[in-house]
Amino acid sequence: MHIATCVWQDKSAAAAAAEAAMGAEGGKKQGERVVSVAAVAAAAGGALNCVVSFVVFSLLDVLDVVLCLVYKLVDYAVEAEWKPCYCTAASGAGEPRILVPPSAAAAVPGPKVVRLSSASSAANSKPRMQLEDVSDTLYVRPSLLADATRKGGAAGPAAPALTVTPAIAEMIRGKLDRPPRTPPRHHHPAPPCWSDCDCKVCHSWSGGGGASHLYVHVQAPPPPSPPAPAPETVKTEDVVFIHGFISSSVFWTETVFPAFSAAARGKYRMFAVDLLGFGRSPKPADSLYTLREHVEMIERSVLRRYRLGSFHVVAHSLGSVLALALAVKYPDAVKSITLLAPPYFPVPESEAGAATQYVMRRVAPRRVWPPIAFGASMACWYEHVSRTICLTICRHHRVWDRLFRIFTRNRVRTFLIEAFMCHTHNAAWHTLHNIICGSAARMGAYLDVLSSELTCKVAIFHGRDDELLPVECALAVGARVPRARVTVYDRKDHITIIVGQEELFAAELEAIWRSAAAE
Repeated sequence: MHIATCVWQDKSAAAAAAEAAMGAEGGKKQGERVVSVAAVAAAAGGALNCVVSFVVFSLLDVLDVVLCLVYKLVDYAVEAEWKPCYCTAASGAGEPRILVPPSAAAAVPGPKVVRLSSASSAANSKPRMQLEDVSDTLYVRPSLLADATRKGGAAGPAAPALTVTPAIAEMIRGKLDRPPRTPPRHHHPAPPCWSDCDCKVCHSWSGGGGASHLYVHVQAPPPPSPPAPAPETVKTEDVVFIHGFISSSVFWTETVFPAFSAAARGKYRMFAVDLLGFGRSPKPADSLYTLREHVEMIERSVLRRYRLGSFHVVAHSLGSVLALALAVKYPDAVKSITLLAPPYFPVPESEAGAATQYVMRRVAPRRVWPPIAFGASMACWYEHVSRTICLTICRHHRVWDRLFRIFTRNRVRTFLIEAFMCHTHNAAWHTLHNIICGSAARMGAYLDVLSSELTCKVAIFHGRDDELLPVECALAVGARVPRARVTVYDRKDHITIIVGQEELFAAELEAIWRSAAAE
């Protein structure tokens, strides 16, 4: 594994002189006192964070139960339908339930086969169904108090008892057993839920046949000006860009796309997709947003639609999981794969029986500080709290965009408003659990295939100050794929790894693509 570290240090002469003075004996003693005080302050801050987090998230546990009842009543009042949710646990003898037998095989990649049994059904007529890519974190999320109690009385976390109610069983079965997503000729998608935005950006796909394809921004080389001699024709290469969680294609088109050199714009055909459920792409209410669905939509909307025989892949955060899945599925087509802040958490053997639960706790540690961890925890642990967040922010993204423009006097680009706010709760909730948490057992297998069976160029980038996905994620990927080049940017986080250094990153990508072509 080759590790390159990019450091930006703007040190003044005074700061340099102060550093030199620290070498003196008095400076050393003063430095030791400063370190001691800093260590005490850090320990006190950590303890305060734990106490406040316990209180806040215990209250959120209660709030989510209350919101569950509120949304059921409002859904029924507005849409005359009781909508099922994942927050209710099954209970009572003889009640129909879904059981996933506890087994070490739970950490093995692949679909989970479960049995739906009913008290009224005959012993020999138990229907079977397959939960493809459905993460158990959707319906196994213990409260903070229960989690703390269990951890205190056990050496390590046990595999969760995967039991869900009949309503959830029917919901999952109905979505998995539905016909293919390609709509009939005169199919009209259902109107959005009352708590979802119905503006042209969020719901433009429902006006025609767009429900079967993702929104794809294509930046193609301009046609050669006549009369261009044939020998000077440059062979075009294709690049697929995949954004991360609660983002969209503008994360690429408003940052690195304008920063590419004229030579790159003349050689590479670039495709930036809005993933299923995000941006301008379809946001079907009947989807579970599984890994299979996301990959199939990328295949249909980009690979087959534009006839890509070979291509480079650039992916950020959650998109890295989809990029690896594409690379494994099309090993001969991928020329290079570039991953930014990949969400890879190697699962210890002691956690193998509950890999998805382990990843959920790493991504969303239920802490109020740092703020990005607090936001991730609310979005991941609390189904109805996260729906409230979407109702407040996503449904009114046009208002927030207008206020942002007024507050900044239109001096700041607002593309991140669209990137972060144009999705539905159904899409965000299922994608977060089924891709990031649900891929816990798959990521290691994907990286092993990438390391041993694929020969494409592999590059990893990460910000050292990333508080959402720590830099250890990238280092773990590099350790699993020894030929990968890992670049760590100092003073960069999950977003500023690109935003703010677009020209540098565009140049890095061009170098990777040239190097891949030369091999």
